[in-house]
Amino acid sequence: MLLLAADIQPFDWKRILFSDEAPPLFLLEVGLRCLLTYLMILGALRVTGRRGVRQLSIFELSIILGLGSAAGDAMLYHDTPLLHAAVVFGVVSALYLLFNRLTEWFPRFSDWLEGAPVLLIENGEINLSNFTKQNLTQKELFGELRQRQVEHLGQVRRAYIEATGDVSVYFVEDADVRPGLPILPERKADKVQRAPEAGSYACACCGHVQELARGQQRPCPVCHQPEWIPTCDARRIA
Repeated sequence: MLLLAADIQPFDWKRILFSDEAPPLFLLEVGLRCLLTYLMILGALRVTGRRGVRQLSIFELSIILGLGSAAGDAMLYHDTPLLHAAVVFGVVSALYLLFNRLTEWFPRFSDWLEGAPVLLIENGEINLSNFTKQNLTQKELFGELRQRQVEHLGQVRRAYIEATGDVSVYFVEDADVRPGLPILPERKADKVQRAPEAGSYACACCGHVQELARGQQRPCPVCHQPEWIPTCDARRIA
């Protein structure tokens, strides 16, 4: 291995810039390959429609990864015929159209392929049975809610995670806002296990609201976690 390594001249610009297997004129062919492959990519994106350039589902992402490999090889490698790449693009695009029709005809197939919307928050509390099945942390969920100007869970009537990974939020009317778990990062420092004052507290894990007496220490009756945060009842200002 050391003898082989010694045959390589470091910073050999001829080796870095050119290939021993292809003449310099091959660079013009690379340019042509890039142009033709790029046109095939644009054609594939036209087939997938506007959704193909927005938030991607698992199925759409798998298609993009497959096309990316075919496109990259066809653009760069001299031993990858463009006709082969064109067949890949044609088959993958046809599969996309076929699977789209199948998801329209068979809803269960759609749920299996792309996933179904999942209820994460209901009436100001986290649905733990659904939440724990998702590849999602409380920090990520609260970050999504803060981007929608949510200050506490009492402002949220329902929230779903969609098949694309987006979080859809439905709010309560301002007059119906109830005390809820604050989700601002600085409020994490307010976590307590024993209530310093009597009042309304929210479970730091699931958001269940409970009235606690001064000095009272008890686990959450929903998730059995011991930490509480004083609730917030601010109205939402979008």
